[in-house]
Amino acid sequence: MKPNEPIVTHIYTADPSAHVFEGKLYIYPSHDIDHDGPTNDNGDQYAMEDYHVLSMDNMESPCVDNGEALHVKDVPWASKQMWAPDAAYRNLKYYLFFPARDHDGIFRIGVATGTSPSGPFQAEENYIPGSFSIDPAVYVNDDGRAFMYFGGLWGGQLEKWQTGTYLPEAAGPDAHAPALGPQVAELSDDMLTFKQAPKEISIVDEDGNPIPAGDEDRRYFEGPWMHKYNGTYYLSYSTGTTHKLVYAVSDNPEGPFVFKGTILTPVLGWTTHHSIVEFQDKWYLFYHDASLSGGVDHKRSVKFTELHYNEDGTIQTINPYQE
Repeated sequence: MKPNEPIVTHIYTADPSAHVFEGKLYIYPSHDIDHDGPTNDNGDQYAMEDYHVLSMDNMESPCVDNGEALHVKDVPWASKQMWAPDAAYRNLKYYLFFPARDHDGIFRIGVATGTSPSGPFQAEENYIPGSFSIDPAVYVNDDGRAFMYFGGLWGGQLEKWQTGTYLPEAAGPDAHAPALGPQVAELSDDMLTFKQAPKEISIVDEDGNPIPAGDEDRRYFEGPWMHKYNGTYYLSYSTGTTHKLVYAVSDNPEGPFVFKGTILTPVLGWTTHHSIVEFQDKWYLFYHDASLSGGVDHKRSVKFTELHYNEDGTIQTINPYQE
């Protein structure tokens, strides 16, 4: 495979969560559907119905589509919109975590299990109790504790949960108020429930002040990802409206996190969503853009590029169209 080129072209894929399992690289993307429906801020154009698991033996080998791993019709609680997933390995099982709308139109997060990293996966009867919004990312810490990070504004409904109850008309904070952060919850030992209610992560500037909601170059929008490098936890995410991937750091997986900078400059298409993985002694950023479809927002393609750190642990900003 070549950096900054679509890793598959026979289907549209987005929101890649990359992991190393059994010595291979597995990518868990959402599967964009080729349709010509309406586009809006609620995300109705993102009408995904199923998941395909992709895999690569190494960064030069072809990317294999392992076929359909889970379909919305096989998820009892879900009605539509199987958005960005993630996966984890624990208890000799593979877990697929995914958001979807329940039968009331509210986004929840579900879990499915399987014996192979490529699937197929069997969905649990109900969503994770206490879960809401979108974009689950699961990080299994060195001490064996597993944390889920999640949440997305606008179509992801994060603003509507500020009181702990779903309020369909709720708006986000004032521009000068602290921005809404992603949610974090420790997972139970069986990975099927939260150990306690999710809590909001604080993202602050170098002086310890919360990033305000109006600071769209730095504030959280969606697509959290957690990785660890040289003992430091890196929380990376999309800024949404300004179309950047940015990051903040902490010595605690639950934060607070100090904002550091930009990982990826804007790509073609409205959304940006990523993962970061170490594979065969190098670090890689997996991301998507809409170049294969000529810029159609809901017809995206997963790509990758090598990620580089500076000596002080900061990440070098990537412009994928100038490499």
